Amino acid sequence: MSEFKPKLWTKDFIVVSSINFFLTLIFYLLMVTIALYAVDEFHASTSQAGLVTGIFIIGTLIGRLFIGRKINDIGRRKTLFIGLILFILATGLYFVNFGLGFLLLNRFIHGITLGVASTATGTIVAQIIPAARKGEGIGYYTMSATLSTAIGPFIGLFMSQHTTFSMIFSFCLALGIMNVLIAFLVKIPPLEATAKASGVKGFKLSSFVEPRALPIAFVTLTVAFCYSSVLSFINFYAMEIHLVSAASFFFVVYAAATLVSRPFTGRLMDIKGANFVMYPAFVLFGAGMLLLSTASHSITLLLAGFLIGLGFGNMQSTTQAVAVKLTPPHRMGLATSTFFIFLDAGLGFGPYVLGFIIPSTGYRALYVGLGIVVFASAILYYFLYGKKEKELEMNASALV
Repeated sequence: MSEFKPKLWTKDFIVVSSINFFLTLIFYLLMVTIALYAVDEFHASTSQAGLVTGIFIIGTLIGRLFIGRKINDIGRRKTLFIGLILFILATGLYFVNFGLGFLLLNRFIHGITLGVASTATGTIVAQIIPAARKGEGIGYYTMSATLSTAIGPFIGLFMSQHTTFSMIFSFCLALGIMNVLIAFLVKIPPLEATAKASGVKGFKLSSFVEPRALPIAFVTLTVAFCYSSVLSFINFYAMEIHLVSAASFFFVVYAAATLVSRPFTGRLMDIKGANFVMYPAFVLFGAGMLLLSTASHSITLLLAGFLIGLGFGNMQSTTQAVAVKLTPPHRMGLATSTFFIFLDAGLGFGPYVLGFIIPSTGYRALYVGLGIVVFASAILYYFLYGKKEKELEMNASALV
């Protein structure tokens, strides 16, 4: 009966989700505008502009890699404030014009600060969410990032057309300062004593990543690699097929599909398990990629976005929930950073690898090939997690 369900929508859950929303909004807003800034302000080449965009994700990955093993030592609340304050300082440095090299360095540092702050929010929210509603809660939490994937690029493109880059940076700075202020509202419950012996000392593998989260993280890497082709090249593809106007709504439709479905898929995961969400998601994501490859009308393009949102959008939250559920509470920080390291690696390095393939295949053949990879990833998921889901969850329950 629902009245006996542990409460999910607490003040702390809402505040942490809001912080994550604004962090991710700034990230996506700058992702769609910073390359243009590099070209206009520093006369950067196309490859240099791409590096200005992508080096941020590399910094984020490094930030997650190192903060995951230190977050319990530093403290989750303190880590959050360190990340948010440094994020503001890096945002302020966009106003300093010391050339393209300095911009690249600042983008890298800015990425590290996002890695620190977002790992803290992900770890804190995993601690706040009741165990019985973990899948549902993380589904709602990741919706904050999904919203920002639609709103951030929309605001960024609108501002780049109607205002100056200084105004864009000022807007991002104001959002960053607001994030610090609302972070004071968060109350984080203390960890149990076992957290003191978290076993993340030294320089072995378990010091930087959570081994229990690695199998599902590899699945995340594969599907994120495929999705990176959409995130990075949809505008170029749209220009090629003369659907630029429709493409501007692609991520809005993607976000809408994810927002509509996640409340149901999160509850389904908690009741039936991740397999009931993941296998249909592989089919939907793969079908969306194949449909995208055939797009010649706006309806087809947007329907592909809807299917990809139902597929990849729900995979992202489900795999994150799995990574956390398999991990004892005192290693949730490492599990969260492990998940995002592999997600960032797929999204960040995917475009560089695919950029070498596109001249030979073209966009349509690329999306066909990646659609097939998505379907094949369902087999990878089966062997790494799907066939032993019950056994792994029982082992995880014994660790709590």
